[in-house]
Amino acid sequence: MSRAETFPADPADPAHQTLPAAPTPPTDSTPPTDAVRRRPSPLWTFGLLRSELVTTVRRWRTLALLGVLAAVPVLVGIAVKIETRGGGSADHGGQGPAFISQITNNGLFLVFTALAATLPFFLPMAVGVVAGDAIAGEAGAGTLRYLLVAPAGRSRLLLIKYTTVMAFCLLATLVVTVSALIVGALLFPLGDLTTISGTRISFADGLGRALMIALVVALSLVGVAALGLFVSTLTGSGIAAMATTVGLLITVQILDQIPQLHALQPYFFSHYWLSFADLMRDPVYWDDLVKNLGLQALYAAVFGSAAWARFTTKDISA
Repeated sequence: MSRAETFPADPADPAHQTLPAAPTPPTDSTPPTDAVRRRPSPLWTFGLLRSELVTTVRRWRTLALLGVLAAVPVLVGIAVKIETRGGGSADHGGQGPAFISQITNNGLFLVFTALAATLPFFLPMAVGVVAGDAIAGEAGAGTLRYLLVAPAGRSRLLLIKYTTVMAFCLLATLVVTVSALIVGALLFPLGDLTTISGTRISFADGLGRALMIALVVALSLVGVAALGLFVSTLTGSGIAAMATTVGLLITVQILDQIPQLHALQPYFFSHYWLSFADLMRDPVYWDDLVKNLGLQALYAAVFGSAAWARFTTKDISA
């Protein structure tokens, strides 16, 4: 006789208790629960983009950067006005910014001069600060995890951040343009102007070209924006990301001035920045303009993809 037959099973014995059945895995027919994350609606995405734009513009750092950009045309206009009243030449033998000798004849040239003066450093520095702080600033403040808890997704959040930076590129360029246009109208005469080619165009045509130049300058900053966003995904410190982006910007500007690197210089994102002056020719020279926009698109694609690859695989701990 076996032991099991001699001693009947005790229901209290753990060895003989019946284990509960394992839960069945969910199937496609399982109704959704609150734990299932739903895809955000386009209206929700637009709301997040609007919130990012408002937050970026309202920061004191952003307002200070825009204030500096708006002050550059004022300083240039006042300096030219004082110099011409004293009987001096505004261009100092061609050593000043482009179009500076034409400002006294037509205040609209202050727009072109201000953009030429701010594009090599002030405008890209401002964009680099905003782009570098886009992701790293959220991580440093401890708000990045909360943004990702919302049904945004990393790819969507990164795209919204980049759209915000590009909107700032346009805003910063328009601030310089509008400030220069106001100062030029107050200090100098307005009217028909002479192009680089020597032809005369109306003031309305010149104003249209000024707005087109502002748009080209804004698009010229797309590569810096993508580079700064990529750097922002590499660190959790906004200050480190901003400093690195500005440092890379200065380094590229220096390398673009070394004659021994002429073979590499056409691939630097800053090499064709001043090609916007070709819009003041009649007819317009498009070769360098197309090269500039194509180069910016290439930088945006490369560093935008690198930022996406880094951000979507990054371990978010803050």
